[in-house]
Amino acid sequence: MKNTLLFAILFISATTCFGQSKLISYDDLGYLLHNNINKAGTFFEAKRYSLIEKNINKKTRKYSLKLEDGTYANFNLRNDGRRMYVEIETNAPEQYNLIYNSISQYINKQTSTAEVQTFDVKDLGSIYIMIDDTTPYDPLRRTYTMQVVSDKSITAYN
Repeated sequence: MKNTLLFAILFISATTCFGQSKLISYDDLGYLLHNNINKAGTFFEAKRYSLIEKNINKKTRKYSLKLEDGTYANFNLRNDGRRMYVEIETNAPEQYNLIYNSISQYINKQTSTAEVQTFDVKDLGSIYIMIDDTTPYDPLRRTYTMQVVSDKSITAYN
């Protein structure tokens, strides 16, 4: 009886601790920018994202994840020479909050205008965040578009 109860407690705690493992954070963005597009594909498949589009000639890939309550997270990857560019489009506030909170301790410089928040992040590059209203309009939902541009010194390894 005690073993069953102990197993149940461990299972519940493991499931709650890894509840946001599908979402992308600062460390995940660092991994994507430092590795090539093929390793990024393996990474997204492990997080249960589905490959939407793959263009070998342009070296681009698009991944998507459907979350609960009609929310989604789309990732567009572009490999340009040795640098990787990442664009994130989501209407999940959890994804935006996870990225914002995970980069907060690594911010070198932060600027903000009415349309764009810009962050210079240590060991990552620049992150541009645009927040728009959803279509059709829903006061509780917003669409977040984040573009991650790596520093010149960060190159993707083969």
